[in-house]
Amino acid sequence: MKYKIFIVIALLCGWNAARACTNFICSRGASADGSTMITYAADSHTCYGQLRYHRGGDHQPGETVKLYNYGSLKFQIEIPQVAHTYNVVGFINEKQLAIGETTWGGISPLDKGNAEGIDYGNLIYLALQRAANCREAIKVMAELVETYGYADGGESFSLADPKEVWIFEITSKGSEKGAVWVARRVPEGYVCGHANQARITTFPQEQRKAKNGERKAISSKNLKYIFEPEVECVYSADVVTFAKARNIAAYAGQPKHTDADFSYADTYNPLTFSGLRACEARVYAMFNRVNGNMKQYEAFAMGDKTAKRLPLWIEPDRKLTVRDVMELMRDHYEGTPMDMTGDVGAGPFHCPYRWRPMDFEVDGKKYVHERAISTQQTGFSFIAQCRSWLPDKLGGIIWFGVDDTYSTVYCPMFCGITQVPVCFEEGNGSMSQYSETSAFWLFNRVSNFCYLRYDSMIVDIRRVQGELEKDFVQIADGVSSQYENYDDARLVAALNKTSNRCADQMMLRWKELDQLLLMKYIDGNIKTVENGRIKTTPTGVVTGIRQPPYPEWFYRQIVADHGKVLEVKE
Repeated sequence: MKYKIFIVIALLCGWNAARACTNFICSRGASADGSTMITYAADSHTCYGQLRYHRGGDHQPGETVKLYNYGSLKFQIEIPQVAHTYNVVGFINEKQLAIGETTWGGISPLDKGNAEGIDYGNLIYLALQRAANCREAIKVMAELVETYGYADGGESFSLADPKEVWIFEITSKGSEKGAVWVARRVPEGYVCGHANQARITTFPQEQRKAKNGERKAISSKNLKYIFEPEVECVYSADVVTFAKARNIAAYAGQPKHTDADFSYADTYNPLTFSGLRACEARVYAMFNRVNGNMKQYEAFAMGDKTAKRLPLWIEPDRKLTVRDVMELMRDHYEGTPMDMTGDVGAGPFHCPYRWRPMDFEVDGKKYVHERAISTQQTGFSFIAQCRSWLPDKLGGIIWFGVDDTYSTVYCPMFCGITQVPVCFEEGNGSMSQYSETSAFWLFNRVSNFCYLRYDSMIVDIRRVQGELEKDFVQIADGVSSQYENYDDARLVAALNKTSNRCADQMMLRWKELDQLLLMKYIDGNIKTVENGRIKTTPTGVVTGIRQPPYPEWFYRQIVADHGKVLEVKE
């Protein structure tokens, strides 16, 4: 009997619109506890934050997987199923393999992808279902696009397992079957990142005879060597020759360069002002928070293509904890010339958000709003943490949050769970259907109210956020030692209970915060809060109400614009 399994990636969050994401990659040697970590923010105005669970298992001969395009939902391709697949929670599987992505599209005519093949969303999920580690995932994805084609544009993937982290960049070959791609292992002790711009420039290439028996790089012709630990770079065999044959301008325009000087990013995703200012700038912001020597790359991040180029990876000044990495996803370019909290666009309450469109024109000159890591339209984000010293189902955690990264709470979802909490459950509400039990809608209630008087309300939000995340890290550390020797059935039950308990705690606390913010800040007033309650007199009358004035610079603008009408006449 022939079975069919249907995968519809679009149900995740509206993948067709999730085109503006941010990833950070932390190697084991750069983390404080020896874990690996990757981050991902799915930023889209139509992206609904929910956590998808896909059950794995054994499959019969003749079973197939029917894939539907992540954007159009139209049938794409049907491929054979493998004998066994892994459980997947969001973007991490039960073996602690995690994958994130950012989209960069690429150059025409390669940005549309093959007419037939596998799109990037399905490519991620097929790899998570079929691979146990980064190297297996790279091999799986390489073989899938070679066999069935790649029906998408340029993508950067982040991959993490308990021992390694990799960056993998891929784009289609247009009308030709397959893809051109490069994958590089991030060195131990280093961090990397990408944000909708290809970042791998030159890369090690395979030598006919590896020096001293070491094999640092292999092409797709020699994928059998991918599991050798010395291999740190893998690439499609035709990544250079395809560019030559198709006369791709970025490469063909430099005829004096040798193949060894070939730059993947400059060829398949050449830098533009927007690629720098809206994309590379986010990587700069992350790097700037962990290394004090980033000032030299500031001009590049701000759009100067002639300035010193941001490196692919850097060594942080300190080892990073999981809470440090959470904070890396919370940035509005504070401390840089692009700081979104201080210019007039932030308004009198220093709100670091700008409603779309991002570009505008005044008196014939073009301008842009900044595109920061923290942005209002995030559907969901996560930090995937992989810990080699623990059993897989316990060691892997996807710290999952919905809405704006700056005001979300990252809740621990262990990769061994089989029950998604109701607040994150697929089908619990949507972008067009409100749900009282949905974390997405609750967090949006709080953040959107906060945008009205940002500088005051964000203090209350960040305090509760910090309390919850500190508690969750302690819980995760505690149960990790407690559950370490549980048998599989008992472990899964305990992990389900722990992740669901954390989600329930988060929802209860955030509902209390939602109500408190409304009472405290209603109608432009700011009431005094004591012990979590609005301060009142013994008889119950609200007291301690403040009505802070606007800042002086804002009053001056009002007077400059409308002073003759508003001026008091004696």
